Amino acid sequence: MIRVLLVDDQEMVREGFAALLDAQPDIRVVGTAGDGAAALRVHGELAAAGEGPDVVLMDVRMPVLDGLEATRSLLAPPVEGAPRVIMLTTFDLDDYVYDALRAGASGFLLKHAPASELLHAVRVVAAGDALLAPAVTRRLIADFVAARAVPEAPARPVRLDVLTGREAEVLGYVARGWSNAEIAAHLYLAEQTVKTHVSRIFTKLDLRDRAQAVVLAYETGLVTPGS
Repeated sequence: MIRVLLVDDQEMVREGFAALLDAQPDIRVVGTAGDGAAALRVHGELAAAGEGPDVVLMDVRMPVLDGLEATRSLLAPPVEGAPRVIMLTTFDLDDYVYDALRAGASGFLLKHAPASELLHAVRVVAAGDALLAPAVTRRLIADFVAARAVPEAPARPVRLDVLTGREAEVLGYVARGWSNAEIAAHLYLAEQTVKTHVSRIFTKLDLRDRAQAVVLAYETGLVTPGS
C-alpha cells in the first residue's frame, strides 16, 4: 500500500486529489496539510505513529512555508526511509522546479494534469523512479542550468572519481535524459547491465533517483547544457 501525504493551500485541490487517490486499491492518503510548516508537523506525527508517507505531493507556492523550503527540511539530511516528493506546480517551467529537484524532489507534476497522470506519478515515484521523462529532462534541466550566470556548487561535496570510467559515462547519458534502453543500445550493452551501472552510481554517490543524478551531473560539470 502506497501511503500519501497531500500538501496544498487550496482545500478543494486537497479534497479532489484525496478522493481520487483513496479510490485506488493500492494507494491511501494518510494525511493532508495546507502549508509547508503544517506538512512538516503532520509528517512527523505520521512517522512517529508508524504511518510515515511513502510519497508527498507538495505544492510549490504556499503561505507560512513554501513547498521548496518544506522539501529541503523534509529531505535534508538524507535519511533512510524518507518519503519521495513530487512537486505540484501550475506552470511546466515554474522557477522553483530546478531548485526543487536540487533539494531532492523526485519530479514535478502539473496540477491540471489528467487523473491518470497523477496516479502514474505516485506509483512511479513510490517504486523508486524519478518522474522525469527523457524529453522533460533534456528541456527542463538544460534550460535552468543554462539560465544561471554562475554555476552552483553541488549541495554537498561529491567525488566523481569514485565512479569507474564506464559508470561516469553512463551517468553522463542519464543526465542527458537517455533511458536505460537508449544507453544500452548506444554502448552495445545489455539493458540489465546498464541498470546495474545506474544502481551502483546511485549507491556510490548517495543518490535517491535519476532526478538527483541529473542535477548532480550538471553541477559537477560532468555534462554541460547543450553538450
